[in-house]
Amino acid sequence: MKLTERQGYIVDIVKERGPISGDDIAGILDLARGTIRNDLSVLTMLGYLDARPKVGYYYKGDPEKIHVRDILESISVEEVMSVPVVLDEKMSVYDVICSIFLENIGTIFITKDGYLVGCVSRKDLLRSAIGKVDLEKTPISLIMTRMPNIITIGPEDSIYTACVKIEKGEIDALPVVEGDDRLKVVGRITKTNINRLMVDLGGEDER
Repeated sequence: MKLTERQGYIVDIVKERGPISGDDIAGILDLARGTIRNDLSVLTMLGYLDARPKVGYYYKGDPEKIHVRDILESISVEEVMSVPVVLDEKMSVYDVICSIFLENIGTIFITKDGYLVGCVSRKDLLRSAIGKVDLEKTPISLIMTRMPNIITIGPEDSIYTACVKIEKGEIDALPVVEGDDRLKVVGRITKTNINRLMVDLGGEDER
């Protein structure tokens, strides 16, 4: 439902000054309380505002955005994650380049004794390939991003949390890990996983 101009003003007032009483809102708009009573009821019913006795109206957020967030919060990473591609830190840069293109992925996670110690992206590999690095003799451990500079996520975390980490970290993929000090890679979450989820939630038929 599209808000009227006055309803939009009311939302802005409450967002900026809330909690605020209905009388104070009416005063700011230079209107009688009865004039905006219906607007306040509509905004409360739609979920933009809520009211508490002796406190006043406060802003809850855009209900459409809240609904999307609720959906993403209800879906765990484990439900969406894909199988990780993991290589040992002793592998050569050349071997990792071959793997990343054969698997058609953007990020490979690097382990030592089976536990996460680093990750490498296509950009990292491209940077090394155009440099003076001997690709077949250089171990991937020399060019990878190392722990603790890797953003991780757990299988029980929500997809919304994964989206936030990917956005804030400006990365393409997250290793899904289990453990405390020594992290075992059990999956991966990528922008492709999230895009596929959005299509599924939108009800797009398979072609």
